[in-house]
Amino acid sequence: METPAVEVVNRSGEGHILLVCDHASNRFPAPFDTTLGIFDKDAEAHIAWDPGAVGVSLQLSRLLDAPLVYSTVSRLVIDCNRDPSAHDLIPAVSEVTEIPGNRNLSEDEKQARLNLAHRPFHDAISDVIEERRKSGRPTAVISVHSYTPVYKGEERPWEIGLIAAQDRRLIDPALTLLRAQTEFQVGDNEPYSPEDGVYYTLTRHGEALGLPSLMIEIRNNEVATAEAEKRWAETLAPVLQEVVGQVNGAAHA
Repeated sequence: METPAVEVVNRSGEGHILLVCDHASNRFPAPFDTTLGIFDKDAEAHIAWDPGAVGVSLQLSRLLDAPLVYSTVSRLVIDCNRDPSAHDLIPAVSEVTEIPGNRNLSEDEKQARLNLAHRPFHDAISDVIEERRKSGRPTAVISVHSYTPVYKGEERPWEIGLIAAQDRRLIDPALTLLRAQTEFQVGDNEPYSPEDGVYYTLTRHGEALGLPSLMIEIRNNEVATAEAEKRWAETLAPVLQEVVGQVNGAAHA
């Protein structure tokens, strides 16, 4: 591919957070731009990517001096936030939309897509974490996503949701701060939870390594413009800085 499957921004950032954005792009590299069999409107919709997520991530990277790793390939080609054995790694149906080019793939075709985007994305995250470990920088891993206001006919009332698995070192104080400082409805493991299979990246690169981890889900009508992305980043940055600082302080107490 002329465009790499993964981008790393601010690789040597001095902040104590590593940002990741699994569903940053709705780009379909050849031959998937013609072979998936979807309509243009589907390629622009939330099923193909997380609108607004990379914009918020880039702003957070700037505000927090944090490295950011993001995928440049649509989740309909392969979902970088799924275990390679997951049934929806390469979805034949996304929400209610059929993806004809994802049906009945051979093992070779699956492996080709893993090599195209999934493995490079996770290798890049591992490389940045290892570089930070060698330099002695504390690292919390935070992923940024967005979600559709209505899913399979069900409305989601939360403007933002925070998701975590067993390690709640970041989510609990972040929930407290966001609820105290904003008027938003803030979901606790809503609209998704790790049990839905959406926590693969953070399980692999965060919890499995003992690193504090947090998944942020912003309703995508809240980040529909560059100005809105910036506002959300400015709301989240001090919260993230404070809760990560608390965790680091406790670790060194």
